[in-house]
Amino acid sequence: MNRKQVIREFLLMNLGTLLVSVGVYFFKFPNNFSMGGVSGMAILLGELIPALSPSTYNTIINVLFLILGFLMLDKSFGFRTVYASIVSAALIQVFGWVCPLDGPLTDELMLELFFAVILPALGAAILFNIDASSGGTDIMAALFVFDIRAGLCSLLGLALKSVLVDSAIESFNRRKAFFVITSDPVHVCDYVTHTLGRGATVWQAKGAYTDQTHHVVLTVLSRGQAVAMRRHLRQVDPHAFLIVANSSEIFGKGFLRA
Repeated sequence: MNRKQVIREFLLMNLGTLLVSVGVYFFKFPNNFSMGGVSGMAILLGELIPALSPSTYNTIINVLFLILGFLMLDKSFGFRTVYASIVSAALIQVFGWVCPLDGPLTDELMLELFFAVILPALGAAILFNIDASSGGTDIMAALFVFDIRAGLCSLLGLALKSVLVDSAIESFNRRKAFFVITSDPVHVCDYVTHTLGRGATVWQAKGAYTDQTHHVVLTVLSRGQAVAMRRHLRQVDPHAFLIVANSSEIFGKGFLRA
């Protein structure tokens, strides 16, 4: 991994950790939204054993799970998870000291739930995408500790968070797979390799109806490159047949690590 990638992943790791921490402290804790994870357990313990704050329980539980996780997980994943978990716990503690909260920021329950779900979900997706995690456990039922509203909102938030994390990870890695059927593959390959800086694969094919020989050019592009590719084909080869497919799992040089 080159220096540019290291800096990029370091910045992404801090951004993801910040989003998780803001969502947990400012929206989950004040509303007692227990949607799983260490923060969910901390909320429950803060209510059952109020000797310590949820922020403090969050730090203690994270440290315990970090020790276990570091021993059992892949070392690269372990180091990043240790870093993200420590920074997240520290940020939540700092938020508690600098900006103590006596209750929710607003009186809009659904607005609070929205930010309690989307901020940690986006942060978690960013961390998962670079082989890191902010730590966590399975869900614990808030329904039996708090009131029915907190319990139902927690269950709804858990469902929404699962969908958002999956969607966000898929969106981060989404690329466009191009299948270009053309009678002149040279100009297509030249544009892909020299202008867009991508690789391409070419194979010969034959039209089922016309029985004419064609070529199929396969390449994978980013979203911005896909727009440029469509514009180029429309100008220089308007008769080309183009198939574009979305894909979020492409492994190899220039894409995800296998």
